[in-house]
Order: sequence, then structure tokens, then C-alpha cells
Amino acid sequence: MSTVITPPLPSVPTTDQITKADQADPPEVSLMQLTAIDDAEALGLPIPCRAFDPEVFFAETPADVEYAKSLCGACPVKEACLAGALERREPWGVWGGELFVQGVVVARKRPRGRPRKTEAVA
Repeated sequence: MSTVITPPLPSVPTTDQITKADQADPPEVSLMQLTAIDDAEALGLPIPCRAFDPEVFFAETPADVEYAKSLCGACPVKEACLAGALERREPWGVWGGELFVQGVVVARKRPRGRPRKTEAVA
């Protein structure tokens, strides 16, 4: 005669456990950014990062990076985007009209290759 072992059934959460889980606050930054983007889209305001190819905001060439920064100029959620990127320390890309490299805002993207030994005449 063989013995059949049945695994225990998972416990069903009680009402107290459900209400405590429902009261947990979501991250404030994500909620703020989503609200700003949703509000702007509800008003019909264009958001460049949603209207253009996202690759533009992670470009390699300095000219493309400047183009992406210019797109952010009239963005209605520019401040919220920049604040969120600073808080998250985004590793790279254009966020809120600023260029991030290794989590820090930099003024300009350097082109690839070695820098010149002599100053270029501009």
C-alpha cells in the first residue's frame, strides 16, 4: 500500500493583509512623471520623446545630441523629465533637454576618437 502526500494549499490573504497591501505608496517620482505626461497628452500637447524616434535621444554624434536637446526645448514635461533623470542618475542620453554621461549632466558630447593635439580654428 502506497502513501500519497499532497502539498499544502497556499494560504488565502485575509482582509487585513489585503488592505495593508493596498495602502502601500508607489514611488513618488514615477507617479509625478506619469501624471505630468498624462496631463500633457490629455491636453493634446506634443511630447517629443513620444512623437520622434527614441533613438534620437540616445544618439552617438554630437550633432544628433544637439538636435535631441533642441526637441526638448518646448516640451511641456521638461522639468519633470529632468528631475526624474537626476534622481535616477540616468547613465546616458538626453533627458529634459540636458545630456547625461555616466549619470552626470554635461554641456556637450565629445566626438569619437582622440582629441586634437592643437586647437582647431573655429
